[in-house]
Amino acid sequence: MKRRDFLGMLGAAAAWPEVALAQQDGSRRIPTVGFVGFASAATDAAIHRPFREALADLGYVEGRSLIVEVRSANGEVARGHAIIDEFVALPVDVLFVPGPAAARAAVRKTKIPVVAIALPAVQSDPELFRSLARPGGTVTGFSAFGEEMSAKRIAMLKEILPGLTKLGVMHNATDPTFSAWGDQTMADTEKLGVEPIRAGLTAPTPVQVTEQIRNLVEAGGTAMIVIRDYMTAAMINEICRVGVDMKVAVIGEQAEFARAGALFSYGADIVDLSRRAAGYVDQILKGQKPAEMPIQLPTKFELIVNLKAARALGLTIPPTILVLTDEVIE
Repeated sequence: MKRRDFLGMLGAAAAWPEVALAQQDGSRRIPTVGFVGFASAATDAAIHRPFREALADLGYVEGRSLIVEVRSANGEVARGHAIIDEFVALPVDVLFVPGPAAARAAVRKTKIPVVAIALPAVQSDPELFRSLARPGGTVTGFSAFGEEMSAKRIAMLKEILPGLTKLGVMHNATDPTFSAWGDQTMADTEKLGVEPIRAGLTAPTPVQVTEQIRNLVEAGGTAMIVIRDYMTAAMINEICRVGVDMKVAVIGEQAEFARAGALFSYGADIVDLSRRAAGYVDQILKGQKPAEMPIQLPTKFELIVNLKAARALGLTIPPTILVLTDEVIE
């Protein structure tokens, strides 16, 4: 038996007595929320932990008035699909998912309402929603607006590396959404006078990460933007470690990258989005339809600079960047 399956069984066993007691005394079934994370357990914890804290703030008590089942796929899409099947069989009342890949998998497999964060910031998505204002299906949630901010990240990077001529763009090359976001970042790179070099991943393995960064270095690249998805998130520590080892400045979208060793991260505050997602789950459990709940844009953004990574790369962060930071990692 694989360790993650064993841990999943332990989690289910821990929750079962509370549910059983509730059902034996004749009370109604406790509603269940299923968290489907396609990234690593550690990365996913940074998303479901504030979500669960926000549910508690709304008055829910896990094991008594609500069950939250958590599963992570560690970057393995097939495992992610199996997790959704498990939740359909339980069943769960609402699915909470980070990212469009998990949301698409859920929509293809079930009609269970889905609250997602980091959805595409587009007016419509044929598979996920008809419009931001009126999604019209089973998916609602929050956009991270990530793909729209690549130009800002590149502009910041050019302040730190004014001689930058070649920039790597690492992304999941197996998913059409993230490939499209990679294309957009490469186009933004060209507009800012820098040559983009694609660094596509087809599997979440250290070998691929090392190979892509080595190819970038051999092509003359000194920095790399990483588009966050379940695959790059699952390899976050390896990406940042290899980047420092090969003297490549890694730039991420979300705080987890800077905290893992990237030079800086700039993007939507995912903790804030996760907490807001709890409010949407609460509304759905009370009868609201996701089809009528608008997909919201982020309202909080954060810039985090890692000075330890800067020193390892022999870089100095200019005051124009430091004055904008929300957090500095020493």
